[in-house]
Amino acid sequence: MNTTPTIGAGAEVSFDVSDADFETTVLQRSFQVPVLLDCWAPWCGPCKQLKPMLEKLAVAYEGRFVLAKLNSDECPQVAGMLGLRSIPHVLLFKDGQPVDQFTGALPESRIRAFLDAHVQAPSPAQLLLRQAADEADHAQAVAMLEQAQTLDPREPAITRALANRAAALKAQQDFEALRPAGDPAVLQARLDANPRDHAARFDLAAIQAHAGDFAAAFEQLLEVVLRDKAEQREAARLRMVEWFGLCPDPAVTDRARRRLSMYLN
Repeated sequence: MNTTPTIGAGAEVSFDVSDADFETTVLQRSFQVPVLLDCWAPWCGPCKQLKPMLEKLAVAYEGRFVLAKLNSDECPQVAGMLGLRSIPHVLLFKDGQPVDQFTGALPESRIRAFLDAHVQAPSPAQLLLRQAADEADHAQAVAMLEQAQTLDPREPAITRALANRAAALKAQQDFEALRPAGDPAVLQARLDANPRDHAARFDLAAIQAHAGDFAAAFEQLLEVVLRDKAEQREAARLRMVEWFGLCPDPAVTDRARRRLSMYLN
């Protein structure tokens, strides 16, 4: 069974890293997909030959590994940790550990042989997993992942992805089945008269969310979180968490998520 992880077709396959983000962008990420770390410097002639070749291969391998580029002059902490003696120096990380390396600007054929020893072609199940990751329609994604699970029932990444997409699909279906009731003007008047009218806030939030104004809907639910310390607060929190996966604007979701965390702590 092929267990080599891959990333979505639209994901970034080449990026710069620093001392500050090395642990997350290289070590932690290597648990999901192999990470090829290119240690280079601006004054290094062979580095200038190798770097574009590695970038080309990162695209050609279509997500079977990602390329992390580390300027050793600007990252003395990581350079020291890796014990760099000469550059270019390239290391391949898997599961948080370096598993192979080479030094110097090797020809493309030798680099491909180096990669092929560790990075296999994706299986049909993994290709479906990648396609599902890029699919906006939850129902279509669930169908792809169910097919992938039939092909490879023991792959945990498929099981996790299927559970997440199934939950997102149910949340979407529940949201679409919810029929907001009431007149927004009347509900707002009730809130003006009694800011603790949580029933009015829930109804108004539902109307706003169904109209596509998730920012306003989150504001209403955050007010419930602020004003109530019991059941209504928890109900508002759960509703926000459910809607985070439905809001099409990541900036709106991130802002609401941060404020919810702040209000709860």
